Amino acid sequence: MRLLAFETATRRLSVALWQDGELIERSGEVANGGSERVLPWTCELLAEAGITLAQVDGIAFGAGPGSFTGLRLACGLAQGLAWGRELPVLPVSSLEALALASGEGDVWACFDARMNEVYAAAYRVDGDCVRQLMAPACLPPAVAPPPTFAGGWGVGDGFATYGAVLCARKPDLAGMRAAVFPSAAAVLRLAAPAFARGGGVPAALAQPIYVRDKVALTTAERMARGGVK
Repeated sequence: MRLLAFETATRRLSVALWQDGELIERSGEVANGGSERVLPWTCELLAEAGITLAQVDGIAFGAGPGSFTGLRLACGLAQGLAWGRELPVLPVSSLEALALASGEGDVWACFDARMNEVYAAAYRVDGDCVRQLMAPACLPPAVAPPPTFAGGWGVGDGFATYGAVLCARKPDLAGMRAAVFPSAAAVLRLAAPAFARGGGVPAALAQPIYVRDKVALTTAERMARGGVK
């Protein structure tokens, strides 16, 4: 089985290729955009593996939540490449991919959502199996509900921005790993079993997971949340 994946929900963009259980990846931090990086990386990975896009069996992508632009980039690439070849496409939670990429067991996964909010969820990771304990939500960090597990790790760039506030919500955290990002390799580790079972959807049905339904706040809303950010 040969699978391709994109993860562009955060500033760390990545592309990965799975070939019969072997993973290769390209990644890098890009402050804005990224389409000019991701497609060349895809071509490099296919060339390194000695295959063409016609030999790929499915495409997965980090569906979010995360950067609106990034989510549309990953979804659009997956749809565009899958469309003409009628390949199945699998959206994968970027927060789940973050939890898996962390290498920890109990994970409070958290992205900085801007506008004085975070995207947060909680997971239990066992090998490549990630079980959701708390559904993703977008809300101010000061009111973010903490996971109910004892200890655990706070993971993601939400802890770089709001670490003190989030730790006050859950003082028994074992620690924070704010520099961890979701990766296309983690997306593929989550997607491979689903593809093996015949999972995936037609390209036209693949959609990002936005969680937040507003891309901007009014001035009054920004002030109510602690000012402009």
